[in-house]
Amino acid sequence: MRGNDEDTGEYLGTSRSELRREALAVLDLAHNLMEQPPARLAQLPLGADLLKLVLDSQRIGAQIARKRQTQFLAKNLRREDDDFLEAVRAALDHDKADSRRENAALHRIEAMRDHLIADGDEALSELLAEYPQADRQRLRQLARNAHQEQLRNRPPHASRELFRELRELMQQDAS
Repeated sequence: MRGNDEDTGEYLGTSRSELRREALAVLDLAHNLMEQPPARLAQLPLGADLLKLVLDSQRIGAQIARKRQTQFLAKNLRREDDDFLEAVRAALDHDKADSRRENAALHRIEAMRDHLIADGDEALSELLAEYPQADRQRLRQLARNAHQEQLRNRPPHASRELFRELRELMQQDAS
């Protein structure tokens, strides 16, 4: 029932502003779904009808037609219950969290590589304290070669190889 409660004077029902915010949140979800690759969409808890609608919407190239189709997708999403929409949002957010963790790990490896190249044996000692199973000679040689490449403005072959070695080392430690 809308309006004010006769006994308490309290407003009953959701405000127009709240309804608009909810509709815009669903529209954002529709935009987000249309940006996902088909393989990722198959992993989401979408029904067959919604999945087909999203895939069909992605094929539309004209800007105004794509906008209309996105609004139509949002309209269909608004028909779903809140639990379903939260499950889809949670699945999309989970993917973002995994991506952030992977990026953070790659940045850590890059920083470790740059530290090895710049500081040499001191950085290698720090690395070996953390990863005692690492091949000291291989890492030292790659760091020295990468340092020489930088000094001579050569392509970063040894630097890339050092990055691969560090990534494998960290993956072995993680498993």
